[in-house]
Amino acid sequence: MNFNRPSGFSLLTPVVKNLIIINIVCFVISSFGEYMRWYDTSNTFGLHYVLSPSFRPVQFITYMFLHGNLEHIFFNMLALWMFGNTLENYWGSKKFLMYYFATGIGAGIFQMVVAYIRLHSFEITDEMWQIIVTQGDELLRSGRNWVDGTLGEINLIVNGPTVGASGAIFGLLMAFGMLFPNAEIYIYFALPIKAKWFVLFYGLIELFSGLRNSAGDNTAHFAHLGGMIFGFILIKYWQKHGTNFN
Repeated sequence: MNFNRPSGFSLLTPVVKNLIIINIVCFVISSFGEYMRWYDTSNTFGLHYVLSPSFRPVQFITYMFLHGNLEHIFFNMLALWMFGNTLENYWGSKKFLMYYFATGIGAGIFQMVVAYIRLHSFEITDEMWQIIVTQGDELLRSGRNWVDGTLGEINLIVNGPTVGASGAIFGLLMAFGMLFPNAEIYIYFALPIKAKWFVLFYGLIELFSGLRNSAGDNTAHFAHLGGMIFGFILIKYWQKHGTNFN
């Protein structure tokens, strides 16, 4: 399969448009529901660790349509529009939609693997684990956590929900960098940088931030990396096997 620039271009492609609408609607509903304390949308539909009492398999999909705040959804939807339009014009809607969900789900899986590795870096006794799975979820729902640093960190890994389309967005960023490596991206709409260097730069930042694991940093950096990794693998597979969904 040869990758070439699209011959035609739509400013707002159908899948991108519908994804933006769905994300905005979900954000408004979840924000209003949680503000009025009617329903804890993030805890129900956000992605939890597989051994958390709140985990449901469908969360691998639903977590992509929730966002923590206005800034979170704004920049994700801006990136979806910026990179998604070009990719959907190039690939077609079916292939683009498959890639979007594949990288989003892949990001969630990668997040699970990292959480598993992090949990096994602690010396967790049976008593600690029992406390986490029976009390930790309810504690976080009430906006609290244990004062003990270790217990609190374990609780966040197990029962803290991951939300946002960022994993899929980083997958789109990887695709754009691979397919149009010399296209220029303007940082802050002023500083031009080639897409391939922009992707590499962002990937290194996410890796460094994830490994640093700063206190108070609630960003799922490894989920972002997971979206990029799954995107890279999927595109290489399509290149090798000539997969066509049009």
